[in-house]
Amino acid sequence: MKFLGAFSLVVLASLTGHAQSNTTPWRITQPTWTENHERQFGEFVTRIGEAVEKRQCWKVDTCLQSTANPYFGSDPAGLKYYADCADLPYYLRAYFSWKNGLPFSIASEVKPNIGPQDDPTKKVDARYSTMGNYITKRYDVVTKNGVFKNTYVNAFDVLNNIVPGLTFSGSFRMQGNEDAELFTDFYPVKINRDAIRPGTVIYDPNGHVAIVYKVADDGRIFYIDAHPDNSLTMGMYTPKFVRSNPAQGAGFKNFRPLALVDAKVDSSGSYAGGKIVAAMNYQLPQYGLEQFYGTEPDSAGWSKGKFSIRGQQVPYYDYVRMSLMQGEVHIDPLKDMAQLTDDICVSLNDRVEAVEAARTSGVYLKAHPERLPVNIYGAEGEWENYATPSRDARLKVAFADLLMSTKANIERYRKRDPAIKYNGGNLAADLFAVYAQKAQACQFTYTTTNGLTVKMNLEAARQRLFNMSFDPYHCIELRWGARLEQELAACTDDANKRAWYEAEKWLRYQSERRYDARMDFTLDQLTGPLPGAGVSAPADVDIVGYLKSQR
Repeated sequence: MKFLGAFSLVVLASLTGHAQSNTTPWRITQPTWTENHERQFGEFVTRIGEAVEKRQCWKVDTCLQSTANPYFGSDPAGLKYYADCADLPYYLRAYFSWKNGLPFSIASEVKPNIGPQDDPTKKVDARYSTMGNYITKRYDVVTKNGVFKNTYVNAFDVLNNIVPGLTFSGSFRMQGNEDAELFTDFYPVKINRDAIRPGTVIYDPNGHVAIVYKVADDGRIFYIDAHPDNSLTMGMYTPKFVRSNPAQGAGFKNFRPLALVDAKVDSSGSYAGGKIVAAMNYQLPQYGLEQFYGTEPDSAGWSKGKFSIRGQQVPYYDYVRMSLMQGEVHIDPLKDMAQLTDDICVSLNDRVEAVEAARTSGVYLKAHPERLPVNIYGAEGEWENYATPSRDARLKVAFADLLMSTKANIERYRKRDPAIKYNGGNLAADLFAVYAQKAQACQFTYTTTNGLTVKMNLEAARQRLFNMSFDPYHCIELRWGARLEQELAACTDDANKRAWYEAEKWLRYQSERRYDARMDFTLDQLTGPLPGAGVSAPADVDIVGYLKSQR
């Protein structure tokens, strides 16, 4: 996750001032984004998402250079096709805009709002600002009128340099509820199928961004996200994406439709000159704030708002899903179990690739640094490239949600909630059967330090969950939470690294990603949970024990 903070247009000179080996003009031939364009953009995202889901491609470059991308055949050579998580929505939007001759604009400088709890003497990290950010400058793709000829924006510059250079997770940290000349790139949406659709962005205030590619009939939302190694993964919307202070803009948002005004058509049929303006909130039929405040807001605070649907008060995540269901509200507990375990399986396989990258890089053979990063969730260099604290935290939340959702479904069934659709005779036993089958089917392998292959499944990962090291300087066996001496035999970690592994258990137990806490501790300082860094015991994820007790 790049930290750009107050990134000025002045810096664009360093991004675009180098000699370009490729020049392709960005010609605006359709000056206004319409609902039809939004639908087509969603279809474009869906094609990429489905290719990732089917494992036909799993990197930004390979997906965009495949038949999943309907425009690839018209691409000139030289595009880098690179995006990390924050870049991905912007990159896909820019690429689609270029291919369809549409206007494009992004915030080029954002600054954090200073809250009463912030220390005015310290710089606030715009990625994790408590009160969100605001825009101070924008970059517009606009053709400049010339005396003899017009000057077109170079599409290669925009896609290869400007989008990845200007966008970062702080670009999403805005509620988007104010209409202003320096408009936000996104607006918050209502919770319905017309608003949340392929192309909708999901922002996690812990510093992660995804883009929706599918909304299923049962209300489940599926997304794709990118990573610093240019890989693409897919997942299902769950409490892995947390809610937060509305000023931080967490949740669902759509790109604000743009229009190029006061432009003139030149001899090539392209629009030149003019300026880009955005639709205001009152002009957007799907603009809405209920995801922040609830369907029944409470003056005591945003987090006190309640969510009700069809006369029933429900938790937020249930509200989202039930609002997006086709037809009557219907929750199949067995299908829920299958979907949630499948989602965890996808995350585990993604983790395999992340840890394997650390193994092949050899970073685990290096001496352990004397201190941890200032914050283990938002670091740079080897730690960002090969550590997995954020990924592991989301995995822990997913396992905890599996247990909580299962408990909730069993409780609702016992209360004869008509939304629960189950016709069997023993719900707990049937849920256990589904979990056992899915856990066994979810098999993966990792390569040990000495090149051997270890087979695991989802249940083995659950049992090891809080032993899996996120630290890239640990041996691969510890990265996968090995406990048996036979498996640990290949680990070459010295006594110092083993001591770090033991001391980091407090951080491994923590599933909440705290970007506001300092974590640059020495080994001697990691003697237990510290403020914002570590907890004394892990969360309950024992789905097996619970279901056995209910049978």
